[in-house]
Amino acid sequence: MAVVAPKVLSLQTIFLLLMMVSLSKAVLNAHYYDQTCPQAEKIIVDTVYNASKHDPKVPARLLRMFFHDCFIRGCDASVLLDSTPGNRAEKDGPPNISIRSFYVIDDAKTKLEMACPHTVSCADIISIAARDVVAMTGGPYWNVLKGRKDGRVSKAAETINLPAPTFNVSQLIRSIAKRGLGVKDLVALSGGHSLGFSHCSSFEARLRNFSSAHDTDPSMNVEFAESLRKKCPKPNKDRNTGQFLDSTSSTFDNDYYKRILAAKGVFGSDQALFGDYRTKFIVEAFAEDQSLFFREFAASMVKLGNVGVIENGEVRLKCRAVN
Repeated sequence: MAVVAPKVLSLQTIFLLLMMVSLSKAVLNAHYYDQTCPQAEKIIVDTVYNASKHDPKVPARLLRMFFHDCFIRGCDASVLLDSTPGNRAEKDGPPNISIRSFYVIDDAKTKLEMACPHTVSCADIISIAARDVVAMTGGPYWNVLKGRKDGRVSKAAETINLPAPTFNVSQLIRSIAKRGLGVKDLVALSGGHSLGFSHCSSFEARLRNFSSAHDTDPSMNVEFAESLRKKCPKPNKDRNTGQFLDSTSSTFDNDYYKRILAAKGVFGSDQALFGDYRTKFIVEAFAEDQSLFFREFAASMVKLGNVGVIENGEVRLKCRAVN
């Protein structure tokens, strides 16, 4: 019987494979613009800071923008693209209708195009701005890895893949696992709700006719539930009414977790984190130790920022349209 010799990779093939591995790990770099646009981060932080002074809602909106961008096609600025006659873009999908402050990214992009034309991607602007709004509101600072390219595809139908405020922990874990993230990342990134506000429509199902056995969600503090019922009456003629997601909504801190311990999570998905053995102990740890939360949040933001990074995209001249 003939013996078939195993195929041996040539030195050239091995070298090419090693190059591919090293390139895949070196897509993003904290010093990516050091030579080509050294003032990039200062331009972005100044733009974000000035916008936040005039509109205190900017920080929460930019942080949410980062999450909603990265969770669909990865961090490729697809959330910034405007709809066209032939395509309804992500920003017009139901979960993204309430995202605002796109003008801040537009402003930063205009200034960057003047300083260093066709260099800084819109995806990197979102990632840097998300870090900046956290840091300027009292949260942690981290080095943003840069070098993302902008995608050319944005579809409103894909926003159905965003985790919903009604998700249970199993659904949340499955959703975040698709992005290569784990349980600790889930709980840490949920802390982004330290900044932000929700309209009644996202949580009012917890307040009335919750189930055949309970009118309100039994996992919610009774007094808190009653206060939300007053803020969100039926019928509700003001669609802008709602609730801040923690009691220090303009400061990035660990109050979000303390409120979950007190059964005052606004979203069902928030409160569910304390009701599941896989996440409960992490919620307790973050509620007790803010510095631990800050470290884990920064690490998870870096991991999320690596999701779906594309090498064959472009650097858009304007963030709202492909080149």
